[in-house]
Amino acid sequence: MHNPKDKDFLNQSESDLLLNRAKEVIPGGIFGHYKYAVRKDGPKFFSKADGAYFWDVDGNEYVDLVCAWGPMILGYNNPIVDEAARKQLNLGNTVSIASPVMIELAETLVDLVSIADWSLFGKNGADSTSLAVMVSRQETGKQKILKINDGYHGSNSWMQRRNSPGIINSDSAEVISIDWNDLDGFNQAISDYGDDIACFISSPYHHPTFKNNVYPNEGYWKHIEKVCRKNNIILIVDDVRTGFRIDLKGSNNFFGFSPDLICLGKAIANGYPISALVGKDSLKESAENVYFTGTQFLNSAPMAAAKATIDELVKQDAITKMNNFGNLLKESLVKISEDFDVKMIVSGVPAMPYFRIEDEDKTLHSRWVDACLSKGLYLTDYHNHFISVAHEDEHLKKVENIAREAFEAVKL
Repeated sequence: MHNPKDKDFLNQSESDLLLNRAKEVIPGGIFGHYKYAVRKDGPKFFSKADGAYFWDVDGNEYVDLVCAWGPMILGYNNPIVDEAARKQLNLGNTVSIASPVMIELAETLVDLVSIADWSLFGKNGADSTSLAVMVSRQETGKQKILKINDGYHGSNSWMQRRNSPGIINSDSAEVISIDWNDLDGFNQAISDYGDDIACFISSPYHHPTFKNNVYPNEGYWKHIEKVCRKNNIILIVDDVRTGFRIDLKGSNNFFGFSPDLICLGKAIANGYPISALVGKDSLKESAENVYFTGTQFLNSAPMAAAKATIDELVKQDAITKMNNFGNLLKESLVKISEDFDVKMIVSGVPAMPYFRIEDEDKTLHSRWVDACLSKGLYLTDYHNHFISVAHEDEHLKKVENIAREAFEAVKL
C-alpha cells in the first residue's frame, strides 16, 4: 500500500478497467510471473515502448529499470534488431523446414561463447534448462539433479517447490538442493549421491528473490568444476538471466571456470521469443539423441533478431556501457538514501542490480517502490533489476530526481 501522504499517484483508471475485463476471460487477469509484479496503484498494461521508456494505457511514462524482466538489452523497438526480424519475417517465419538463419545464429554463438561448440534453440529459459538436464541424463545415464536452494531455473515441474499448486512430490523426487557457497554441503551431496547425480545446475552467482545477491566465494567454481569432472557430473550454468550482461563470452568467463552446458535466454534477442542451449563437443551426440522440441522452436524471425542483437552488443561494447551506468546508479541511490538517513543495499553485478532498503520499518522499501512508480520510475521490490544499453545520462538524472522525491514522500 502507498503512503496516504503521497498525493502523486498516477491515474490508473484505464489499467484497472482492463484488469477487471481481463479477469473475466483470463484466470487472475494477468498470469505467470507478471502477476506478482502487479501493484494496486501501479501500471498493469502498456500502450507503447521506446528506448528506455514505456507508457501505460493511461498515458503515464516510465523509465524502465526492469527491462521486460531481462529481455530488453538494447532498448525497446531497437531499429536494427526490428529491421532484421522484419526482413526475415517477410521471407517467412514459421515454415515447414528451417531457415539458414538458424545456422548463422548457431555459428555466431559458437564463435562468441567461450565453451560453445554447438547450439540448440527453444523459446524460454525453461526450455534451455530442461533440455540441459535431459542431455546430462542421456550423457551420464544418471538421474539426479543437484541445485542451489532458492535458485530458480524456470517453471519446470522439477524446479518448483513441492507445495506449489499443481505440483506433486514425485516431480522433484530426483532433485537435491544445497545452500549457495556451501562447499561442505556440495561435497556431502557428492559423497551421498555422486553415483546418481547427472548434473549440477546453478546461476553463475546467486540472485534469489527478496534477498541480497551473492557472488561465489574465492575458489568456489574451480572446486565445483574439479569435483564434477572427477565424478562424471555435467556442470550446467543457467545464464538465462545473467547472459550478455556480465561477459559476452559467458558469465563463467568472468568468474573463471568452464562448464559443460550454458543456458541462454532473456536478452539474447532484445525481446523476441528465443532461447538457446550451448555446449561442449563432448556432449554433441547426446544433444542430438535427446528429443525435445516445439512447434515454434524454429521461428526464423526471432533467430534473425538474436543474431542482430548479438552483433550490436559486440559493436556497442555493451558490457562496459551497462556496467558504467549500473555503477553510477548504485552510487546515486546509495548517496540519496543516506541523505534521508536510510541504508540502501545494492548487490549483484552492476548491469543486474538488486536494491534493498535496510530499515527497522520493514515496509519502507515497498512503500518507496510504490512512490517511485507513482512518479514514473518502474521498479520492483522483490527481484533484481536490469540495465540496458539504452540507459543514458538523461535516464540517470530522472531516476535520481524520482528516487529523491519518493524518499521525501515516504519519510514525511
